[in-house]
Amino acid sequence: MWGRSATELAAGIRAREFTAREVMESHLERIEEMNPLVNAIVTQLEPELALEAADKAPPGPLQGLPIAVKDLEDTAGMRTTYGSTLFADHIPTEDSLLVERLRRAGAVIIGKTNTPEFGAGSQTFNAVFGATKNPYDVTKTPGGSSGGAAAAVAAGMIPVADGSDLGGSVRNPAAFCSLYGLRPSPGRIPDHGPGDPYNPFPVLGAIGRNPQDVALLFSVLAGPDVRDPLSMQEPWPLPATLDADPKGLRIAWSETLGGLPIEPEVTTVLQTARAALEDLGCIVENAEPDFSGADECFEVMRGLAFTAFADIADDLKPTLRANVRFGQHLDATRISKALALRGELFTRMREFLSRYDFLAAPVTQVAPFSVDLEYPTEINGQRMGSYLEWFRACSRITVSGHPALAVPAGFTDTGLPIGLQLVGRHRGELALLQLAEALR
Repeated sequence: MWGRSATELAAGIRAREFTAREVMESHLERIEEMNPLVNAIVTQLEPELALEAADKAPPGPLQGLPIAVKDLEDTAGMRTTYGSTLFADHIPTEDSLLVERLRRAGAVIIGKTNTPEFGAGSQTFNAVFGATKNPYDVTKTPGGSSGGAAAAVAAGMIPVADGSDLGGSVRNPAAFCSLYGLRPSPGRIPDHGPGDPYNPFPVLGAIGRNPQDVALLFSVLAGPDVRDPLSMQEPWPLPATLDADPKGLRIAWSETLGGLPIEPEVTTVLQTARAALEDLGCIVENAEPDFSGADECFEVMRGLAFTAFADIADDLKPTLRANVRFGQHLDATRISKALALRGELFTRMREFLSRYDFLAAPVTQVAPFSVDLEYPTEINGQRMGSYLEWFRACSRITVSGHPALAVPAGFTDTGLPIGLQLVGRHRGELALLQLAEALR
């Protein structure tokens, strides 16, 4: 039963074809089998309590489905560490907004998925729980920072998962684990967590094995909430179907997202995805948006946000500590320039996508790499200056303010997953999911 989609499981429970307890039993058995291999679920509810909760799960679109949430989300009465030794024994007294919505939809929160310290970095490891491994090859990383979430879904331990995405933390692990990962438009999924509530870069997203499952979870998480000032006021209702005719859609094809180094094995796999789009009747043209200033904008705004950790910087991992110190040394001129660039980059992408329906590009610049490597130090012969540079294929899209969806594109000759990144018009999540469904 653990191999069925979230959509199938939810429908089966509603139709009383099987019970929530049977679904839970199957997933608990799968967790017992797979989690020791991949270390994706790092805090877990006792099996007896999980089964009791499944029996009592309220009606809703996710009734009885076992969900483990990212260890950045507060769960009342369940340990939440944020991947940091500073919070190794922290037990919140309240749920985060995202967890509230999952419970209201009938989901059973069975545990927490692993994340790097405070979600910083696209490789999932920390000093509390260690590293998470990729189910496709346990010597490789599943990416991050939602690496525990993606590995858990890919291994069949949970049917869908939440994630958070600042510079690629939903898209990157989805691509590395052959999954679908949605980074929606800012404000689609409200968040009342700490930090600047007006910052559009960090968003919450959804990970699943198919577009319909992503749409199901997204419909539960999206919608207005007065606690988030960016929250969109309209809900995002689950469509009856994602079927749509893609014939005639104009798609801009970007091999390098403005000249980024991309490993040849990634480009080779993505060519098969381009051919698949053309076979659907899409009009695919080589075109590169103008990303000038995107890296400066992202790194300055990220550094500024990370100054929130200034008081504990000395106790953080070295790369995160360096981010905090970078943020502390920013001056007003550089910050104001980054804010102006943020607006310019949104406008440029909006104008670019007035000529095309979608942008298609790599999700990652490399295939999944060694779980023992913090980040790739070289890509296609070009040295990386920091751990932020290797995921610019995602962070450049972040600063544009547009929604993006990681879609499985195929595998390298050694069997490692590669993802295609589809970027849609602002608030165009449905169209993204419809195109992904057509590509299946």
